[in-house]
Amino acid sequence: MQLLFRSVTQADASMTTRPQHFKSLTEISSMIRKGHLTSLELTEVMLARIEAVDPQLHSYSHICAGRALAQARAADADIANGLSRGALHGVPIAVKDLCYTIYAPTRAGTTIHKDFMAPYNATVVDRLEMAGAVILGKLSMTEGAYTGHHPSIPAPLNPWSVAHWVGSSSSGSGSATAAGLCFASLGSDTGGSIRYPCAAAGLTGIKPTWGRVSRHGVFALADTLDHIGPMARSAADCAAILQVIAGWDANDPTSLDVPVPKYSAEIGAGVRDMRIGIDRAYCFDGVDPQVAAALEDAIRVFEDLGARIVDVTLPPYEDLVSRWIAMCAIETAVAHSETYPARADEYGADLAQLIDEGHATTGMQAAQGQHLRVAFTNALAAMLGSVDCMICPTMTTRTPRLSDMDDYGSDPEVLLSIMRYTAPFDFSGSPTITLPNGLDTDGMPLSMQLVGQHLSEATVIRAAAAYQSITDWHRRQPDID
Repeated sequence: MQLLFRSVTQADASMTTRPQHFKSLTEISSMIRKGHLTSLELTEVMLARIEAVDPQLHSYSHICAGRALAQARAADADIANGLSRGALHGVPIAVKDLCYTIYAPTRAGTTIHKDFMAPYNATVVDRLEMAGAVILGKLSMTEGAYTGHHPSIPAPLNPWSVAHWVGSSSSGSGSATAAGLCFASLGSDTGGSIRYPCAAAGLTGIKPTWGRVSRHGVFALADTLDHIGPMARSAADCAAILQVIAGWDANDPTSLDVPVPKYSAEIGAGVRDMRIGIDRAYCFDGVDPQVAAALEDAIRVFEDLGARIVDVTLPPYEDLVSRWIAMCAIETAVAHSETYPARADEYGADLAQLIDEGHATTGMQAAQGQHLRVAFTNALAAMLGSVDCMICPTMTTRTPRLSDMDDYGSDPEVLLSIMRYTAPFDFSGSPTITLPNGLDTDGMPLSMQLVGQHLSEATVIRAAAAYQSITDWHRRQPDID
């Protein structure tokens, strides 16, 4: 425990010298609010950094420089006049390029939609802008938010190591946020696509309860599995963004009409007497030793903070996860029905294969999968009802090298091994927070996640913030300057 406290002390001492672009959203927000810098100055710095660094990383699909500068000027004028719109006011962020915007194309990682100009903004975009956020641009992603990038579009690279995977499908969100090209971003998660980039790039991300955040104006991969959430440097940063984007939306009939708590109020509440569940077989069997060791260390941190670690048993999940591809494929085929197979030759191989599987999946197979999904969701709710949250890794392996990812998306066994800790909670719609908990021997981030009951985002934020209050893994940054 003393080593962890020493590590935080060293990190705190370096915060004032840390480059501006690597500061947290909440730090930058405070600096703007206190007049230590202006939004315009900061936005100019960020745009210059994007111009200098992003040609190496390919994280942005569209940069909204002129509009971002205008938003920054407006934020400065508001703040000078005593009008504060909250923690995002004047802070430069970016959104995944499946969120509709009326001022920039929404390509969703495809070539078919390369010129698509949406007639309205996604609800999440409108809410960010109403909160005064400066939108730097749209972030690159895999084709249609599935596994592979379109062969004609450069894939974003991992700023920690360009030889390693940066995750999918929110690859640009992970790359840009980790590289200090924005202070936070929006991602989407259907099978793990917020959590993989956060794990691979040392970020913190929230996959909210399904329905907690509106999907109106968001290009679908699979409507009943898709989640929209924040990716940032810390639980506090993610809480600030979730506060803005969460809540009922009349334009999304699947959004939940329930109150949104003050997530930031949970920061600093601690975890004393919190019950954190762990299924040890689920977490450690067949898992890379470095992933397992980092999780064991994190469990000890929680115990030292006063949490109670409780043994639980996850309901059977293997059969359900083995059906993720087919169940996603059915909905993806619906989402692409206007362009596939009519324009099949414009699709990349991975997404085309998924849609073909959707067309080939029978009603009997779909019904069997749905029955498994309902049974798992109900059993998981009962298990999570006995604890405050559950801890587990984000992936069974360390961040893989790109050379090891050739079969990802084409070999079901490889894909399903990766999805062991992600897909079950997309099926159940459970909220999760992913956060870094170490570095492996290659110097790449390690990661874990906390899973909660439906609508318990405040609880997992509280637990993650407590962990981050005495560790500094979330303050580590890639050597990308």
